[in-house]
Amino acid sequence: MCGLFERFKGNPILSPNPKNLWESYMVFNSAAICLEDKIHLLYRARGKKDGISRLGYASTKDGFHIEERLDWPVFEPEKGNLVECLGCEDPRLTQIKDRIYLTYTAYGKMPFMKPSIKTIQLAITSISKKDFVQKNWRWGKRYYPFPRVDNKDAFIFPEKIKGQWVIYHRIPPHIWIAYSNDLINWGNTDIVMSPKEDWEHYKIGGGAPPIKTEEGWLIIYHGVDREWNYRLGAAVVDLECPYKIIKRGKKPILEPQEEFEVKGDVPNVVFTCGAVLKKDKIYLYYGGADTVMCVATAELKELLRSLNKT
Repeated sequence: MCGLFERFKGNPILSPNPKNLWESYMVFNSAAICLEDKIHLLYRARGKKDGISRLGYASTKDGFHIEERLDWPVFEPEKGNLVECLGCEDPRLTQIKDRIYLTYTAYGKMPFMKPSIKTIQLAITSISKKDFVQKNWRWGKRYYPFPRVDNKDAFIFPEKIKGQWVIYHRIPPHIWIAYSNDLINWGNTDIVMSPKEDWEHYKIGGGAPPIKTEEGWLIIYHGVDREWNYRLGAAVVDLECPYKIIKRGKKPILEPQEEFEVKGDVPNVVFTCGAVLKKDKIYLYYGGADTVMCVATAELKELLRSLNKT
């Protein structure tokens, strides 16, 4: 099944930019969203090995070639906010009506601890679609729905299901589900997926936000094996029961293979935060070895056909 996705021959499509200190060391793990016939990428970047993660912006019309890339970060840790003072990581984007919701990992410090303790937790904010498209980066209030919980790899479903909003999030080693009435307060959480195959033995976590298909919600996620290799897998979730997995692949859909996926700051890693469906083709954006950004494509029908019923 690993042959389903075809890597773009021009990979990587984004690399560290030595001219900009904030993105001179690593450029990876990009969110992706299609608005007004253009794919917008919000990517994670760092300026040095132990530096703070910020989010940069780039865009492409054909899905492969970058046509615009800003020289400054469009989202970064909030000044004076201890919860995310060490970085904003691994963004995912979901459009809900006229707003774009950003989920990310807040990397910071536990207040009042001596010695200092680092923490990670899920964070959510949003921006109007108009501001996003016009690059007016007026982000809304930042929320931390599971305070002080080791939690990340979250994405929001793009529409209500049975009257409630749905989010997938990751408390190791499982993928969890939670519900909300207002996109701010989340609860009724439970495990929805657990490690199953050898290639995901250690833990799994959410990848790209779900893509709605006739068969169900297509979920692309990552798995980590016993030797810390990161691969990507796929599953299909029932349209009306988002806690019900109806299909799941036994083998990964993408695994480290190219030199820029095998060698880098973190070797043997392919990791996604965004995928876009255009004309029945999936454009999968993924980080290679936590150092560069790449894209691969696959036909939606072929991917769905390759998955096994649960």
